[in-house]
Amino acid sequence: MRFLHTSDWHVGKTLKGRSRLDEQREVLREIVQVVRDERVDAVLVAGDLYDSAAPGAPAQQLVMGALLALAETGAQVVAIAGNHDHAATLDAYRPLAGHAGITLVGGVRPAENGGVVRFEARSTGEPVTVAVLPFVSQRYAVRAAELVSQTPAESSAGYDQLVRDVLGTLTASFADHTVNLVMAHLTVTGGAFGGGERAAQSIFEYHVPASIFPAEAHYVALGHLHRRQSLPAPCPVHYCGAPLAVDFGEQDNTNVVCLVEASPGLPAKVRDIPITSGRRLRTLRGTVNELAELAPEAGEDYLRVWVREPARAGLRDEVLELLPNALEVRIDPEFAAPVEGSRPAAGPGVERTPGELFDQYCAEHGVADERVAALFARLHDRVSGGDTS
Repeated sequence: MRFLHTSDWHVGKTLKGRSRLDEQREVLREIVQVVRDERVDAVLVAGDLYDSAAPGAPAQQLVMGALLALAETGAQVVAIAGNHDHAATLDAYRPLAGHAGITLVGGVRPAENGGVVRFEARSTGEPVTVAVLPFVSQRYAVRAAELVSQTPAESSAGYDQLVRDVLGTLTASFADHTVNLVMAHLTVTGGAFGGGERAAQSIFEYHVPASIFPAEAHYVALGHLHRRQSLPAPCPVHYCGAPLAVDFGEQDNTNVVCLVEASPGLPAKVRDIPITSGRRLRTLRGTVNELAELAPEAGEDYLRVWVREPARAGLRDEVLELLPNALEVRIDPEFAAPVEGSRPAAGPGVERTPGELFDQYCAEHGVADERVAALFARLHDRVSGGDTS
């Protein structure tokens, strides 16, 4: 059977205040087209459908429309909650989504109550078993373990052991004659971060060893880390990564979905299919003149710009005129370093004039522009009554 593994859509995510819904719509449309072209039996969405636990109506409309479009291809669609999603809301939609051929799993569930999803592949008739583990916080790990395994969990050594207990129960029904899959949203120890993950829910007590996944699994479809990667384990363990870079820390990531072929008794075959919709994120560095030379090749990319010259009045406007898609403009730290010892500190009882204080502020922030000083002087004269014009 063939299935498609995707995750971390983060619909509703903005970048420096810029909405990316149009890009996200194109990305999801491209994923739906891949599903049509490849005639897959199932689509596994491994969490973080949304970027926020309280997504706006346009984001909800986009996600539900995409899930419906995937289901209309005839594929089984299974989606779980990630740490950005609101698990209870996904579970509230579960009965309605089920009528449309979509399986939503918001919270951790016992195997007999939705923690294991079973179906037959439409292309081969092979039985498929999917153990699903939505994101579980450390706060609720004990409760989840007790719910699923029905054993006292307070004595467990840590988060990884609790997750191991849950997975052990959910995968207990894996059999030799079925295609056995695991889908989870979590951090595997040693995984490389993509750049846009929530660190507080990815490190500390939130990682688990790859050894928790059973050798009987033909494939483990993971979400949470935004970089495409596979990890050494008793079975194939893969992060498909995010299909669209969520911020500039992910600008060098490769955006793909994973197309997987699996059969009972045979190792899974994985093929990465590039997702090319959405604007590229790039970082440019240079002086204003150097940036002007780079401008023609920037195209429609969203840009982060590091200016390699001291701050001065109008500098940001100059950069934006050259590079209108620059979402972030900063002075390179080499040129923004505070000027040490530029002026001795005032002694006790010595008052500093506003002009002197402003000069010191500019020096400490690497701003050396006579026009700024002149403008400050004019404004100070005006508000203090020295200029009535």
